[in-house]
Amino acid sequence: MNQTGQNPYLRTKILTASPHELRLLLFDGAIRFCNQAKKAIDEKDFDTSYHSIMKAEKIILELSSSLNHDVNPDVTEKMVALYNYMYRRLIDANMSRDLETIDEVIKLLQYERETWQMLVNKVQSGAKPAAAPKQAMGGYGQMTSAQQTAISSYSHSA
Repeated sequence: MNQTGQNPYLRTKILTASPHELRLLLFDGAIRFCNQAKKAIDEKDFDTSYHSIMKAEKIILELSSSLNHDVNPDVTEKMVALYNYMYRRLIDANMSRDLETIDEVIKLLQYERETWQMLVNKVQSGAKPAAAPKQAMGGYGQMTSAQQTAISSYSHSA
């Protein structure tokens, strides 16, 4: 059974998370999978490292695709370029098994997570954010791709 099946609290947390909180969960998942890949490479478990990097790549694609291009197109395009860069670096890391490349992506993800956390804090304090992701819920009973990705990242973690 997967982790969210064993932990209904976690599934509820993901399904009820605001778009801002959901994005933080996605950053956490990508960072966790990158760290799992590094550990697997150290242990010469290349199958696990490959799959961990693939999961991080999937999350980065979700982070990029969930950006709202209507709010601030210039900033959004720069964010898309950054996510594309991280994605390409992870492809490189998967081919070369280079820990420094994974570390580079982890640092970028951590910086983005910290920045996003500051935005969440602003939103919670009542200040209007400069840019926000698309609305997370598609409607009652529907799960968005971001929620599915977040659940998947917690379901398949080692």
